[in-house]
Amino acid sequence: MTDAPDPPKPLTVPRPRLGILWLVLMTLAAVVLVARLLPEIAPGSLISEHTIGGPFALTDHTGQRVTEAVLAGKPYAMYFGFTHCPDVCPTALQDMGGLLAKLGPDAEKLRMVFVTTDPARDTPAVMGDYLKAFDPRILGLTGSEAEIKQMLLTYRVYAQKGEAKNGDYQVDHSSAIYLMDRSGELKTVIGQGEKTEASLARIKELISGG
Repeated sequence: MTDAPDPPKPLTVPRPRLGILWLVLMTLAAVVLVARLLPEIAPGSLISEHTIGGPFALTDHTGQRVTEAVLAGKPYAMYFGFTHCPDVCPTALQDMGGLLAKLGPDAEKLRMVFVTTDPARDTPAVMGDYLKAFDPRILGLTGSEAEIKQMLLTYRVYAQKGEAKNGDYQVDHSSAIYLMDRSGELKTVIGQGEKTEASLARIKELISGG
């Protein structure tokens, strides 16, 4: 009587290392972020930090005409939103004011900027009244429809006006705080809902290196 052949051993599939999984997840997250923040970039074009930011001509919340020169010499944090925003924008502006408060004297080394995505309603006077509810060091910027459209393109910001209902409408827009160095180049972003400690660390790194 012959011995029965041994049953085949099950194939051993190596488990991926945690580091590889983490790298894959981070890569996917980066792709999503780029797709969200850079909707105007044509497929196949070169994407870099130099793609975001550049010259502009707008009006600040006091009614003064300004250019990118108003931000020269200091790193800055820039957020795009609108004054009729129900929750996301005021939360972001509160967070920006909170970060300035936590920076103490170092807050003078940074500019905080709020750019409207709704120029039709956000006149300089409206912006000025709205920003009174937040840190007075936040600079508000608005302009004509054409000027704001160009600004959104320059900073690769997604913004889409919604359907009007009873004379009111919302503006869907990307929600991230751009951290730009003193030369006007993007260093990183603060995402919506990021913890204060992490955001403050990013700001301090921007100030020290930017």
